[in-house]
Amino acid sequence: MRELVFEVREDVDGGYNARAVGEGIFTQGDTWDELKEMVVDATKGYFGDAPAPDVLHLHLMTDRDEVLRVA
Repeated sequence: MRELVFEVREDVDGGYNARAVGEGIFTQGDTWDELKEMVVDATKGYFGDAPAPDVLHLHLMTDRDEVLRVA
């Protein structure tokens, strides 16, 4: 099974931007549901007649970053 991961970020103007890791695919959507449709369409278009991944992972990235001290 081939998988492709998309890093998704919320756009400052609203909506979402998605970029495929390791591939030249970028797309946007105003809502999460629209983004899912756009990711599938963009992936199909990018791969064309070549075999496309079976599974697409949407990984929502956040700007939250924490540093923890163990000792």
